[in-house]
Amino acid sequence: MSIFDESIDRGGTYSVQYDERVNKFGTDDLLPLWVADMDLPSPKCITEALVRRASHPLYGYTIYPERFYKAIAGWMKRRHGWKIEREAIVPIPGVVPALNLIVEAFSEPEEGVLIQPPVYHPFFRLGRHHGRKLLQNPLVLENGRYTIDFDDFRKKAKEAKLFVLCSPHNPVGRVWSEEELKEMASICLEEEVLIVSDEVHADIVYPPHRHIPVASLDESVANITITLNAPSKTFNIAGLNTAYAITENDSLRRRLAGAVGRYELNMGNLFGIEALMAAYEGGEEWLNELLLHLKGNMDYAIKSLQKETPSIRAVEAEATYLLWLDCRDLGMEDKELADFFVKKAKLGLNSGISFGKEGSGFMRMNIACSKKKLQEAVKRLKEAL
Repeated sequence: MSIFDESIDRGGTYSVQYDERVNKFGTDDLLPLWVADMDLPSPKCITEALVRRASHPLYGYTIYPERFYKAIAGWMKRRHGWKIEREAIVPIPGVVPALNLIVEAFSEPEEGVLIQPPVYHPFFRLGRHHGRKLLQNPLVLENGRYTIDFDDFRKKAKEAKLFVLCSPHNPVGRVWSEEELKEMASICLEEEVLIVSDEVHADIVYPPHRHIPVASLDESVANITITLNAPSKTFNIAGLNTAYAITENDSLRRRLAGAVGRYELNMGNLFGIEALMAAYEGGEEWLNELLLHLKGNMDYAIKSLQKETPSIRAVEAEATYLLWLDCRDLGMEDKELADFFVKKAKLGLNSGISFGKEGSGFMRMNIACSKKKLQEAVKRLKEAL
């Protein structure tokens, strides 16, 4: 039996997915499939590294060792064919904090921030929190697959200072092709728009698709790009708050590092550092097994929903462990739809409307769990319908 088939009780572990159910849904009497972490155990190399470090009784202020940078560079080269120098890496506490920091450091009030909804909801707060003009280039759903409206993208880019790219895309699960990335990058170069690429889901990609870091396209694109990443989604260690930015432009890197320092965010998380190094140095075999499990879950969910609940159509994910469900045929308003999942199906999912108005009528389901939990979720949904 695979370690990914085990059902692990997360209750009482301060888990957002489980211990926040009452605050999120008004009840804990439901199966949670919402927040983007996994109900699956991290690799032994991480737990062993953490136990080993925890056995030393001093947990004081911590530096980022040279091994930290080498682990990141090695991972990028092996997994994504992207050769980066150690100097290109800036440690950060998390991708979302870094997004906010970059908006503050690289734009002024009322300048434009371009996003592509339906998209990860913290992207919308970048405008509200910082007094920036939020520009939206909505993705287009065609024949069950999302594409980019490049005419609209070009128009919006003319008003933008920053473009926040979600690659792979959350929640629609797209892996952007080389052609799509080149087209977006070309427009940003032409309009002098800084690309900020959230690539935290980069390692969770299903064949034949392949993640391409946008900054790896060529030197000119690298020069206008800040890439944000972390081992958090890949190895289920989001609670350890350790991430990094990569930019090969010296000027951008100095400004970013300066902003990190001004907000006193340059002190590392002791256990996060240990976990990142252990994951990137010894976690590849585990990741390969994880991808097989997630793909099996994804295929099961899509086929089962198609057979058992044809009024709900799943958008086939090319990446991430998040399944985007088109529930518009149910004819429900968004609140009614959310209530249906909570009160009738006893399932806790993310409402699509939280990802922008383009998500109206959709729900996002996290399939990173045991097959048994996923089967129960499909069963509950079928019975509720």
